Amino acid sequence: MRIGTTLTNYTINKQKGFQGASGTFTGLLNDIAVACKRISDLVNKGDLVGVLGAAESENVQGEQQKKLDVISNDLMIEALQHNGHIAGLASEEMDTIYHLPEGAQRGNYLVLCDPLDGSSNIDVNVSVGTIFSILKAPEGVEKPTEADFLKPGTEQVAAGYCLYGPATILVLTTGDGVSMFTLNRDFGEFLLTREDVRVPEETAEFAINMSYRRHWDAPIERYIAECLEGEQGVRGKNFNMRWIASMVAEVHRILTRGGIFMYPADAKIRASGKAGKLRLMYEANPMAMLIEQAGGAATTGRQRMLEVEPDELHQRVPVILGSRSEVERVASYHDEAAAD
Repeated sequence: MRIGTTLTNYTINKQKGFQGASGTFTGLLNDIAVACKRISDLVNKGDLVGVLGAAESENVQGEQQKKLDVISNDLMIEALQHNGHIAGLASEEMDTIYHLPEGAQRGNYLVLCDPLDGSSNIDVNVSVGTIFSILKAPEGVEKPTEADFLKPGTEQVAAGYCLYGPATILVLTTGDGVSMFTLNRDFGEFLLTREDVRVPEETAEFAINMSYRRHWDAPIERYIAECLEGEQGVRGKNFNMRWIASMVAEVHRILTRGGIFMYPADAKIRASGKAGKLRLMYEANPMAMLIEQAGGAATTGRQRMLEVEPDELHQRVPVILGSRSEVERVASYHDEAAAD
């Protein structure tokens, strides 16, 4: 499509290829875009409107919420609940499913979201973002249950994120490649700026929190050690390390110039009774769909991410994603370790 096409026209053109398309999906994406524009405006203004700092609350994971975590969650609800495009909403910031108000028109989709990923970066003015995943709602369901949301990533009909950085960029897949839209603040529209985005196959960058190295499992230690050996090591080249502590920013860099992002399980995480750090439904699945649609790969280390069967709404998983050859190398190290 023509560069400069609005997000609305883009999705309308996409829907023309689907028999029986009603325009509801276009409406849903517009709802999400409205929420993202409002969040972007608040992120951009920061202390000018008093939205920085901690809220006096914790989320379901027991994590201290930022003011913007709470506000962003409220903005997502406000944008989605009355337009007849969804049947229900689940958010990283809420204990349970958000049911639509009585009398509100129900739609054909379920939305899961992380309203403000990387919110620990807010107070230091580093990039954050919103992540979303869209599933089909069971036909005729007025009040969806948790089980209706617990679908593997392969059943997502769309996924994306909005990055709030120097520019506000919405990245979207509907299962037919990945496209990027940049917000033109002059007239408040997301305009198509990149289409058919591909993860570069060759990379010399990795992203991992090195402070946890003493807790890593052998496959991760082996991979990073090889990267750090540089030109004299088995990889025969020098690697750079990146770590932003915002999954949206990490994935955006990988989509733009390649690389691998890892938040693996380790001894410290398992000692806390968790299987991983990142959330399957709100972070790992939508990002895995985007990365795969751009030619990359995503795994837990032992399983393709999109094939993980979820057990509960706030399930955590190890995450390894990015350039396919690097992800496959890390997965092979896990296979070798399991075979010993």
